[in-house]
Amino acid sequence: MASISFIFFCLFTLFLIGSCADEKNCSQRINSGSSLSPITHNNSWPSSSGDFEFGFYRQGGGFAIGIWLVGSEETTVVWTANRDYPPLTVNATHVFTDKLLLITEQGQEILIANTTRTASFACMTDSGNFVLYDGDSDVIWESFEHPTDTILEGQILPVRGQLFSSISESDHSTGRFRLKMQDDGNLVLYPVNTEDTYIFASWATNVFGGGFKFHLYLSTTGLLSIINTTTSNSVHNLSGASTSAADNNQNSSTYRATLDADGIFRLYSHARDGNGKLRAPTRVWSALENPCAVKGFCGLDSYCTYYDAQPNCVCLPGTDFADPSSRTSGCLTNYTELGCRHGKENTSFYYITRMENMVWGGLPYTREEMTVEECSKSCLKDCNCGAALYKTGLCAKQKHPLIYVRRDIRE
Repeated sequence: MASISFIFFCLFTLFLIGSCADEKNCSQRINSGSSLSPITHNNSWPSSSGDFEFGFYRQGGGFAIGIWLVGSEETTVVWTANRDYPPLTVNATHVFTDKLLLITEQGQEILIANTTRTASFACMTDSGNFVLYDGDSDVIWESFEHPTDTILEGQILPVRGQLFSSISESDHSTGRFRLKMQDDGNLVLYPVNTEDTYIFASWATNVFGGGFKFHLYLSTTGLLSIINTTTSNSVHNLSGASTSAADNNQNSSTYRATLDADGIFRLYSHARDGNGKLRAPTRVWSALENPCAVKGFCGLDSYCTYYDAQPNCVCLPGTDFADPSSRTSGCLTNYTELGCRHGKENTSFYYITRMENMVWGGLPYTREEMTVEECSKSCLKDCNCGAALYKTGLCAKQKHPLIYVRRDIRE
């Protein structure tokens, strides 16, 4: 009976706080006084299974501190501490005393885990959760409560919680997109630095009414769902695993859900090879199939289109890339604006370029019925008009800069 009660408690805790990180799950304690350094043999603390490690990993020309999934072919970073801090040098040190500290080459101490209680020991658990415990073996901090771009099995994204994409697969600093579990129960994908409104949303579950009860949860069988923590019931499955799949899994695969650098939320499975090592990921589910559908994939005054089955950002006519080395950074006008005369552009110095099958995400400042020729002339004479979208007899005029522009792939 005691074991049944414990299992029920853990399941209940999973739905409330996203983990069951008690001392019983820690077979390898990390004691006070332990330390790591980037280029020594002691550069990480592994979980007992060897599937996860916490420590220094290479990023750019230096190192970062985080958690990664250990694979037979590659490692996959699933969490990063102080992710926007500059790359660390070889002389940095990670120290665990009564708190978790990073000591830079200059001797500066940077707190990794912010807790009001004193830590007694730590553990890299087999679930991928790095946990700090006090002297009574109570959890005082865990990485599962501070996700970056990924949630792992048994982890939740709570109400108001957000995932932020990385800049790239090799740079895990904060990227350009965020996934938010909203108060209203809706899980929504936005660009960073935008309001939580439908205008900026690229994708949403359109599940409403949960208030503070609904969380995003990833199960050990790969079931990615929105759950009602009051009833512990799933109210919306994003990606399901059948009962037979759950029975056959037997912990042979590890799942993770990641907001990738291209702004698409995906679920991955890591199966095991003949030696028990985790293989390269297989995509199980994707919120969107087309990166061009992600608002903000391309920057201002540029548009997203496909070349050789790959998304590409192209400058709109009259603009050049703001940063040629970063084609997603947007474009700037490459001509001198002459100003307005009597509220009209100097039409002898400007021209209209016609582009087919284009859509954009901005709100026009005016929308009027007219012919396509009238629309072209109206924009050319209007000081405020950077572009006009003509569709089914309506001319919608937009100011610069243009946002969320893409070529419709159905052309």
